[in-house]
Amino acid sequence: MDALHPAGFQPIADFDGARAAPTPQDRLRTLRRQGQQFRERFLDEPGVRYARSFNLLRIPYPAWFAFSGVYSQQLLKPHLVHLLARTVLIQFEDWAGQLKTLLFTPADFETGSQTPYFQRMAAQTPQFLHATIAPVYGTVLQALAACGVAPAQVDYISYDHLHTQNLRRWLGDASTPGLLPKAKLLVHRRELASVQGLLPTQADWYCPHGLQGVPADRILPFDGSVQLGRGLALVHTPGHTEGNHSLVYRTPDGIRVSSENGVSSDSWSPTHSRHNAIRRYAKATGAEVVLNGNTQESSVDQYLSMVLEKTIAGDSASHEFSNVVPSSECTPHWLFPGAPSSHLWGETAFGAPVPGRTV
Repeated sequence: MDALHPAGFQPIADFDGARAAPTPQDRLRTLRRQGQQFRERFLDEPGVRYARSFNLLRIPYPAWFAFSGVYSQQLLKPHLVHLLARTVLIQFEDWAGQLKTLLFTPADFETGSQTPYFQRMAAQTPQFLHATIAPVYGTVLQALAACGVAPAQVDYISYDHLHTQNLRRWLGDASTPGLLPKAKLLVHRRELASVQGLLPTQADWYCPHGLQGVPADRILPFDGSVQLGRGLALVHTPGHTEGNHSLVYRTPDGIRVSSENGVSSDSWSPTHSRHNAIRRYAKATGAEVVLNGNTQESSVDQYLSMVLEKTIAGDSASHEFSNVVPSSECTPHWLFPGAPSSHLWGETAFGAPVPGRTV
């Protein structure tokens, strides 16, 4: 756990020192420039072998968290929106040319419900409504089965941050083997340190004891930003949490970034929003992004990180929004029909999976 860049990952130095400038505007200019340089270099990378996202479940979420700033001014209704949580399966070649499999944001939502915030929400909702308000579409194991990938093929799992996550089902603990027997957790070292001593405002969003008993050799912490292999990187994007990081991968249509810093296409492109309140807010304030603000550990850093994300991703060739895909996307539902999402990503897929190799 003391290795700076485990498993042969390559450090990314493009963003070193970018946040050291004395003023936020100077940091923004530096990150925008360095993000563009990284983007140009990353576009020369080959694409990952396979990438597919899978719907897992819907989560009711306060609108004033989802669109921080806009909703605090009571410009938008309703008070609740629906987030559709997804996991992303990626197969890629590491630096030795070996095929590797990564699961990004594989939520164990059954034990994740032990998160204090979710427990309070559930206690306020009649039991018979739970399945209606938070419908489940699939599990992580069902997602693997859908593309013929065995649980033992998964080499790594990672999350942009560890809010609500219980890792023991996947990685095992002293009493129970994990369901992903060879997977290792890739986690930013600052995120790993945070969960050892959370403040009450942070602890409200973390699953208690989510890493308790997980063997140390199943955890691979990293510092800064790292490239895992051909066309795949984890970029440190602090703010939402200190150790927040974003998934960056090369696809046939450019570069995709997966993040929970925002919750809809509008979050990274608010001036293009088809929703009047978001667009007017952006034009009135000059804001380039709208934060997902349930835990504003550092709203300045989160703002900078979101600009970095959309600089790396670039704009889509098929629509006017950024190629940043929310890992939990605000989507319409009959209970909450007015979801502020001008462009819905839905499930996406690239390439063909490599199933069932001998392990």
